[in-house]
Amino acid sequence: MSATQTMPLPLKPADFASSAEVRWCPGCGGYSVLANVRRVLARLGYDRSKTVFVSGIGCSSRFPYYMNTFGFHSIHGRAATIASGLKLARPDLSVWIITGDGDALSIGGNHLLHLLRRNVDVKVLLFNNRIYGLTKGQYSPTSEQGKITKSSPDGTLEDPIRPISIAIGAEASFAARTIDGDAKHLEYVLERAAHHVGTAFVEIYQNCVIFNDGAFDYINGRDVRAENTLYLEHGKPLIFGKERDKGIRLNGLNHEIVPVASVDPSQLLHHDEKAREPSLAFLLSRMRYPEFPEPMGVFRAIDRPVYNQVVHRQIDAAVARRGLGDVQDLITGAETWNVG
Repeated sequence: MSATQTMPLPLKPADFASSAEVRWCPGCGGYSVLANVRRVLARLGYDRSKTVFVSGIGCSSRFPYYMNTFGFHSIHGRAATIASGLKLARPDLSVWIITGDGDALSIGGNHLLHLLRRNVDVKVLLFNNRIYGLTKGQYSPTSEQGKITKSSPDGTLEDPIRPISIAIGAEASFAARTIDGDAKHLEYVLERAAHHVGTAFVEIYQNCVIFNDGAFDYINGRDVRAENTLYLEHGKPLIFGKERDKGIRLNGLNHEIVPVASVDPSQLLHHDEKAREPSLAFLLSRMRYPEFPEPMGVFRAIDRPVYNQVVHRQIDAAVARRGLGDVQDLITGAETWNVG
């Protein structure tokens, strides 16, 4: 290295902060997610000129404005399609999708399914506050049954969608859940997602302080978190509780809570995020408080063919066989037809 050359300075979270004023409500869980995303990207040394955040519509979808990267604030439910096209056109870019439970699972549900099954190499951060916040408090696809809102004054009738179950059912290669109030765990899951090659789907429980405040108090408070949260650790038994005295085992096709001291350790269900068969991961995704502790962490992390990579290999193979081709020849070629 010559005397005039210098090593690049380490990035700081502030390097990923744009000049835009963050305009979420005071106390919104989005602030925690934003801070931790900036922290993770800085630590991993992301190239801001090759990083793109794509969002749909909703409070969460303001996110691209607050990042000192490229961004695209798209239309309702269509972030997955735009991000897919961007990754196919520019595979060198790191593409992140910011969406919400309404944006991704209502109008955008079809697009999310196909993104997951194709395994496009993008990261999906789904802010789940179980409410429509931007439009002032209507129930969303993840609102609990019986939820009283402005659009369900007598309580909702539908069963809520479980985002992790949807992701695993669509063969997601990476599916994880975390929460805004546990910064250490949130940062860990975001970093795992950043390293994953393929679609990394992360559901983030996020508090809406105005229209659904306290929706996740049963796991957000430090005094209740240990009793009501099941932290998933690869290769380890599913144990929880303040005293680590309760475990999960299978009873036929159902899971049940058992005292750890009363069973042989081999009877406890052990977590395997690398399992090719997703049935156990799906089973965990069905566990929900208050019947069970709420699982947090990485449900599934496997290697699968990555869509943008196999598409480009197919294109390269076609070009090698037939040449580059010519659009004008295609338009004026022999296979034409007239409208009578």
